[in-house]
Amino acid sequence: MRDLSRRTALIGLLGTGAAVVGCTGQPTTSSSPDTSPPGSPSPTPTPTPSVDTRPRWPLSGRLLSDESKAAHAAVAVKVPDNRNEHPQRGIEKADIVFVELDGYVDEATGDSGTRLVPVFHSKMPDAVGPVRSIRPVDIALLSPMHAIIGNTGATGWVKRYAKHNGSYIEGMLSYMNTRGTGSYSIDPSRVRVLNGTTYYDRAVVCHPAVLAKQTKKFRDGPPQLYFPFGDASTASTVDGQQATRIRVPWHKADSYEMSYAWDADSKTWLRSMPWGPHVTSDGVRVAPDNVLVIRARQYYDKIFSGSGHDEPMHAIIDGSGKFHYFNGGRYVTGTWHKGDTTEPFEFTLDSGAPLVMAPGQTYVELPDVDAKIVVKG
Repeated sequence: MRDLSRRTALIGLLGTGAAVVGCTGQPTTSSSPDTSPPGSPSPTPTPTPSVDTRPRWPLSGRLLSDESKAAHAAVAVKVPDNRNEHPQRGIEKADIVFVELDGYVDEATGDSGTRLVPVFHSKMPDAVGPVRSIRPVDIALLSPMHAIIGNTGATGWVKRYAKHNGSYIEGMLSYMNTRGTGSYSIDPSRVRVLNGTTYYDRAVVCHPAVLAKQTKKFRDGPPQLYFPFGDASTASTVDGQQATRIRVPWHKADSYEMSYAWDADSKTWLRSMPWGPHVTSDGVRVAPDNVLVIRARQYYDKIFSGSGHDEPMHAIIDGSGKFHYFNGGRYVTGTWHKGDTTEPFEFTLDSGAPLVMAPGQTYVELPDVDAKIVVKG
């Protein structure tokens, strides 16, 4: 498996100024002359913290026995999340699922609904759907993992933005651009006819493993751990505050809530939409191991005229803000930071220590910066 990024590798070496990393990835102590007076007892050497070099799946953090199994691209799929587009298909197998602004504003509330970006790597489902279009924030979220994006297109400037970052993501393999390859199909049961017009917006299905074969990019897989994963026993939440329920509002006045309930039997967070439990087309309850809430400013692009509609934006590039991390019925808080488009997030706890996350599936909620996250203990 590829070496972790320099920043990730250094996390395990904080406070070890006398340690250097050799070719094996294990720390070795620098030698220095013995200046102790003759006959004095030898000083007790200071233990050097070890670096966990066991290979892990880069997007879930789970231990990996055969590194060659991770040597393939991650595939993200744009999935709508409005009530009339449920149930969704295949998302339960994702390593990471991002929740972001949809962009189509509800006239009754003046706010957008949500759209999902499940990312598949350790598991590659046969089919994922429905499939919709790319949003600008996808480029910044997915570039650090070198993902392929399954989609049905994008606004003109967003296409150009994705193409400009083509060294880090592949966003050009849309439904129309891959016709005849088997990368997508149509679910006839979800084709709809309205006033004599046939609509396929809820019927497009992506086949991630087939889509990945349409490009030679990123055959080595994601280049680094996307999140600061460790073991469950060393996760920051071990000493965190208790949490049994989480409410994450997405609309103004703190309405339209996504919620999670801790289930001690399955050791997962049972997810609900504003209208009820989040359940897939196979009847599977959405239940991630981790919930990560990253608060960032939301706004709508007003710069590019003639683009068809204002694009929903999340201010994460060269940004920072507050986060909540939930695992094991507990949570911690701190500050996130992200540099340019290609850099991963960095997380620092309120104590000043780096965040350590437990392995498993992670749902990432991206509510507005002022959203009132409600946690019940």
